Amino acid sequence: MKHDSRLSSVLHALLHMAEHHGPMTSEALGKCLGTNPVVVRRTMGLLRKARLVSSDRGHAGGWRIAVDLSAVTLRQLHEALGEPAIFAIGNRNETPECLVEQSVNAALDDAFAEAEALLLERFAHVTIADLAADFARRHADRRKQKD
Repeated sequence: MKHDSRLSSVLHALLHMAEHHGPMTSEALGKCLGTNPVVVRRTMGLLRKARLVSSDRGHAGGWRIAVDLSAVTLRQLHEALGEPAIFAIGNRNETPECLVEQSVNAALDDAFAEAEALLLERFAHVTIADLAADFARRHADRRKQKD
């Protein structure tokens, strides 16, 4: 099963945008992410709908961050992306009348629900500004190592 990496991709794009002065085109963001500009436009459109980014058309156009990075959490981004499934694993539901399958699913349902709640709670406390600060620290450390 393919993993939904849109949250990771959006965070990657937003951090590039935060470092860039002025708007970034879908083509430029596509190069940063190693993906097609159409995928960028589709994904960024979800963030625009949530009023997290804005876009301008034309020669000097592109995508801009429309909010303070410290005001946006990973949870808000997850929600803006349509709340994709947190886990790629799930229950088997091929024979719902099977008592073994029912027992297994009941146990797994509880574990999945607890794990998802914990992860979403953590997402609610991490902002894009937190990630930007971590990136800045890592970038400074790397520059020191090169000097």
